[in-house]
Amino acid sequence: MATEEVNKPQSLPPYPEMIVKALEALNEADGSNKSAISKYIETTYGELPDETVLGSHLNKMKESGELAFKQNNYMKADPNAPPKRGRGRPPKPKVPLPPGTVVSPPRPRGRPPKDPNAPPKSPKAKATPATGRPRGRPKKVARSPAVPSPTAVSTGRPRGRPPKVKPQLTEVSVES
Repeated sequence: MATEEVNKPQSLPPYPEMIVKALEALNEADGSNKSAISKYIETTYGELPDETVLGSHLNKMKESGELAFKQNNYMKADPNAPPKRGRGRPPKPKVPLPPGTVVSPPRPRGRPPKDPNAPPKSPKAKATPATGRPRGRPKKVARSPAVPSPTAVSTGRPRGRPPKVKPQLTEVSVES
């Protein structure tokens, strides 16, 4: 039984506690970096089981506001400092509703489904209220082919590449 107690690894205090003690002991004005904190913990408590655990605890403490991070150094957060605000626009303050008010459930996201009982809409294009014209490009109006456009100038030559000349086929009679 005595050998079991000797072979047991030394139980380490929680990481946040070790980090705070290291920052207090190092007592640097600009804070201490991760490697300095790691070296202090190793000299005081012995070999750390995993180096990455220290980094994750430092990040958690930084995000929770226990530690301040400035110029790659960690320091104890000033208790008088205002809390750090997250990214993005802050949410609007909610106005309390008077008692007895029934709150309707929020509208679902997306486009509402079509009503199967609704009458069909006419295919006629709707006019916009601002201009009075229908939306989109206007439809082409068919012109009569007899009336040439006044802008076309006739030079006597057709436009474009001339058609390819095909050799005429000769009839071959097959007699048996």
